[in-house]
Amino acid sequence: MKNLSNISTIKDILSRHGFSFSKKLGQNFLVNPSVCPRMAELSGAGDGAGVLEIGPGIGVLTQELCAISDKVVAVEIDARLVPVLGETLEGFDNFKLINADVMELDLNELIEREFKGMKVVVCANLPYYITSPVIMKLLESKLPIEAITVMVQKEAAERICAEVGTRAGGAVTAAVNFYSDPELLFKVSAGSFMPAPKVDSAVIRLNVRKEPKYVLTDEEKFFKIIKAAFAQRRKTAANSISSTLGRDKAKVIKALEECKISPTARAENLSMDDFTALAERII
Repeated sequence: MKNLSNISTIKDILSRHGFSFSKKLGQNFLVNPSVCPRMAELSGAGDGAGVLEIGPGIGVLTQELCAISDKVVAVEIDARLVPVLGETLEGFDNFKLINADVMELDLNELIEREFKGMKVVVCANLPYYITSPVIMKLLESKLPIEAITVMVQKEAAERICAEVGTRAGGAVTAAVNFYSDPELLFKVSAGSFMPAPKVDSAVIRLNVRKEPKYVLTDEEKFFKIIKAAFAQRRKTAANSISSTLGRDKAKVIKALEECKISPTARAENLSMDDFTALAERII
């Protein structure tokens, strides 16, 4: 197994394959040797487990996942990394690479095909620019997975893992809480990467609920109301919802009052129960 935490080794491999970093794809490869083993261990990977990895880079986390799991399937959008991963993952017969855009894949079909009969977890070092879209795709697809363990920008991690109904929370906080129980596992300094980004990162784990905690008649409307409420978060929830969704403000205020929510409350003041109640009343 190649030492992919050694900068000289990484530079040698990338040079031989003519690879250069892409700012557009947010490529920053981990070089801190203590991060990936810890991340793999906390992800739920292990005997009997199948792991879906998104954006494996040169394979530093992938190696750790392959070493402890039955099977690892990695989805990588950058075709230039295919030969690199062919070299760095050589010898792991439980590894499969799919060169594709994860946002365009049918992940339920992929999991059924690749991990039949296995416990499945997701583990990935996500590019900052696509963190929320990937996390929401994984959750909204209602995949048969136990947990999603990802490294993201520290600020995003704190927002995702914040309490709903607090100033630190946002639309993604409420959305993630609908599907899972999030927890912040540990922080990772910018110096742990090559090239080093300008911000620190953090590893979070979303423990996916097998059964929904909140029962709704219209999930789509629920998420629209959350997004609308936070669209103009400096305004009251009534103003933001009515202007964003084009609803009559008086009717929105009436719905808030029926839910025992102050008409002057902002989105950051609303709990998950408040949002679910509103989704049943706002037409």
